[in-house]
Amino acid sequence: MPTHRIFATPFASVYPMYVQKAERKGRTRAEVDQVICWLTGFDAAGLQAQLDATASVEDFFARAPAMHPNRAQVTGVVCGVRVEDVEDPLMRTIRQLDKLIDELAKGRPMEKILRS
Repeated sequence: MPTHRIFATPFASVYPMYVQKAERKGRTRAEVDQVICWLTGFDAAGLQAQLDATASVEDFFARAPAMHPNRAQVTGVVCGVRVEDVEDPLMRTIRQLDKLIDELAKGRPMEKILRS
């Protein structure tokens, strides 16, 4: 079965789109970083190291120190696809991050985005 092309895309090329989406709606790059770090377990330096290393999306998530245990609570629809129904674990994780960034851009409070 062929893999999806997003898996091989450098995370450093996807990251600016997340930041742009958030900034267009009045949120900050720091908030995007906070969401990504919450999901993956990276600290700020670790996230920057992954961006500098131009890791693929697949490698980025594979190198994540500790995926957050509450990530299963990230549910809803992204691009017409229900996040919790995605079968491929990597694609589900990508969709979870997409959903978190969507919630950030829609102005949802950070406590709710981070499921705390």
